[in-house]
Amino acid sequence: MSESATAFAEEIKTLGEKIVGLTLKQAKELSDYLKEVHGIEAASGGGVMMVAPSDAAPAAPVVQTEFDVVMTSFGEKKLDVVKVVKNLTGLSLMDSKKLVEAVPAKIKEGVSKEDAEKVKAELTEAGATVELK
Repeated sequence: MSESATAFAEEIKTLGEKIVGLTLKQAKELSDYLKEVHGIEAASGGGVMMVAPSDAAPAAPVVQTEFDVVMTSFGEKKLDVVKVVKNLTGLSLMDSKKLVEAVPAKIKEGVSKEDAEKVKAELTEAGATVELK
């Protein structure tokens, strides 16, 4: 392990070592406990969990800045939706068709709210049902 320039308090090091040493079952139990008792859930990637110190003032609500555009249905006009997906993604016509037919399908990932709304509007206009996540 290489030495880091960042200094950590001894209690943080101890807690970190305890967490790293958990079995998979213990980690799941810890996750369930934090969710049920404190309302803290793992990030969508599942790798990182944010925990506010218990003695600190409640943190301001986190404002989502990145959105995924997920098509849940292509509706009655599949060909129109395929064309819009092709234009939005740059995929080939065949790949766009496969993506459309694989609903629910992520059309765009990690885009701004404004871009997500534009994509949603285009797909909805073509007949698709879309959700922003």
